[in-house]
Amino acid sequence: MKSKLDILYTKQSLIYKIFLFLISVFLIVYFFPIQGKFKYEIIKNKPWQYENLYSPFDFAILKSDQELELEKEQIKDNHIPYYIYNVAKADSIWKNWPKVISPHQDSLISAMADRSFVDTIIKNVYNYGIRVESEDFDEKQLVYLKKNIRLQEVTLDKILKQSDLDRYLDQKLSKFSYAQSAKLKPIFYDILSPNVEYDKEFNQQVLEDAYKNISPTRGSVSKGSKIIAKGEIIEGEKLRKLNSLKNEYESQDLDMTSYVTILIGYSLLVSLALLMLMLFLSKYRNDIYTNNNKLTFIFFNILFMVFLTLVVMKIGYEYIYIVPLCILPLTLKAFFDARLGLFSHVVTVLILGFVVPNSFEYMFLQIVTGIVTILTVSELYKRANLFISVAQITGVYIFAYMAFSMIQDVDFVDINYTNMIYFILCGVGLLFVQPLIYTYEKAFGLVSDLSLLELSDTNSKLLKQLAEVAPGTFHHSLNVANLAEAAANEVGANALLVRVGALYHDIGKMKNPIYFVENQTTDVTPHDELSPHESAKLIVNHRLEGIEYAKRYKLPDRIIDFIRTHHGTTKVYFFFKQAQENAPEGVRIDPKDFQYPGPKPFSKETAILMMCDSVEAASKSLKSPNTRIIDNFVEKIIDKQIEDDQFENADITFKDIQQIKKILKAKLNNIYHLRIEYPD
Repeated sequence: MKSKLDILYTKQSLIYKIFLFLISVFLIVYFFPIQGKFKYEIIKNKPWQYENLYSPFDFAILKSDQELELEKEQIKDNHIPYYIYNVAKADSIWKNWPKVISPHQDSLISAMADRSFVDTIIKNVYNYGIRVESEDFDEKQLVYLKKNIRLQEVTLDKILKQSDLDRYLDQKLSKFSYAQSAKLKPIFYDILSPNVEYDKEFNQQVLEDAYKNISPTRGSVSKGSKIIAKGEIIEGEKLRKLNSLKNEYESQDLDMTSYVTILIGYSLLVSLALLMLMLFLSKYRNDIYTNNNKLTFIFFNILFMVFLTLVVMKIGYEYIYIVPLCILPLTLKAFFDARLGLFSHVVTVLILGFVVPNSFEYMFLQIVTGIVTILTVSELYKRANLFISVAQITGVYIFAYMAFSMIQDVDFVDINYTNMIYFILCGVGLLFVQPLIYTYEKAFGLVSDLSLLELSDTNSKLLKQLAEVAPGTFHHSLNVANLAEAAANEVGANALLVRVGALYHDIGKMKNPIYFVENQTTDVTPHDELSPHESAKLIVNHRLEGIEYAKRYKLPDRIIDFIRTHHGTTKVYFFFKQAQENAPEGVRIDPKDFQYPGPKPFSKETAILMMCDSVEAASKSLKSPNTRIIDNFVEKIIDKQIEDDQFENADITFKDIQQIKKILKAKLNNIYHLRIEYPD
């Protein structure tokens, strides 16, 4: 039992990777739409590349979108509108009009006409009613007038418009003089009001019901009939038959055997795609592969983009280009490197290619824009760069889609311009990468260039404290940061990361600053009161104390790595030699008492810091530096580090080291160049 637990403990990292791999495959396949996959690629206006295709079963020919839209337009054109006639309102106006008018108006009617004349006009008006103008129909349009449960068919011009009431009253009052008509007309305005309106909801419901009755098919293809021959152009009726066959094939209900077979097939394909990613990480980015937190972060991002695309596909296949898939390479490039970002993006696109429509077009567009994303987005912490890159990515989407459309449709009128809006929305979505990166930093404990830029601010609390407590160490750290940044730029390392690492690498010296020579202002050193062993212990401990400071101030692990490794396993040589000189004859001094515990640098950036730190610190001992002395001095220090195998765990080449030496020599020569002597 104990041996099994030991195996589990020693293999826990591998077990976690297997679990992460399997759960990722399971989740992706679980949410995949499981259906039969049509094995032929249909590309409009291209030759049929396969053998002659015969119908495997009877199926109906689907109408095109244009045909369906045309039928809808015909239904809309032939639709007879419905208007609601308010019977109660008309009856109320006819019965109660004498109560509405004033006594003065009543006397005018009695003097110039009689009440029966008013009754007749009201009755004539409300035979069909007065309508509120809301819809733009032809006046000769046939409409249905709904009077309670009775439906009356009339032409629209018989229903009096509210705006035509003045003209209508002029006709009815034409037998009166102009002065009499001017007095009577306002009375009718007070009496008459609209009682007919367009029944918008009912008309819409009638149209929707009619649309539902449209048949999506026209004609059929019988089993064994030839659909298309090899070499024929995919267009017109042949294209409709192929799309109909594809739709029929993918919409068929699967039996259990077919379902399980497809499920296994998807599982194998998704497993293969994710396995390629794992192998890539194992071979080329082993530092990420061995770090389960980073591995989880990569798989989480892939799963997130796959799920987001599948959710959008549930809403509608036409919306898949809204998904900002290029967030994936942007995010991974911000935390790791461009090559990993692109590789992960390609793997994700390959997985989605199994289920998206027009898979070749989709995969081509996404891979090309992914490449553009990697090539164009640099220094993500600069806001202008992100906006420029998003504009370029959106432009590539539109350009590539237009090219595909030209191949398939030829005529620009037939291109689906709605997708252009989706590409723009996709570009807007890419702008959310910065808050997303900030969220990932907090959730996974990673560090991006945005955080590094904040940490490089010398006005930060920790660096200000270093400048106040240990000004000599702060100045040394600034010099090392400048040297390391220049060296990193020369060999293609992360210059911002190594600069930040250099600024914080000696923060442990704040605990006992006076014991470090750069902070001593007099010739008297406190080490005179200590033994070489005690002095060495104080010097070596600044590494551990620096780690404690870093954790207290919540510095990222990538920065703490510089504190851990900047001395590797080197010795505090000055006190080691002093101990040897002071030791009684025959007593051997153990070098381990004067040695840093490590670890050795394990990346190009940490190796650069070790070289720059040693060279900068030792350069203060040069008496009369000149070019030859500086060159020999740099060679001697770095060759000693190579001889001690300090860089054996770092991915740095001899060529890189030679370039770094060249940069350090040039920088030190600039610092210690001869100056003219000014007269007193």
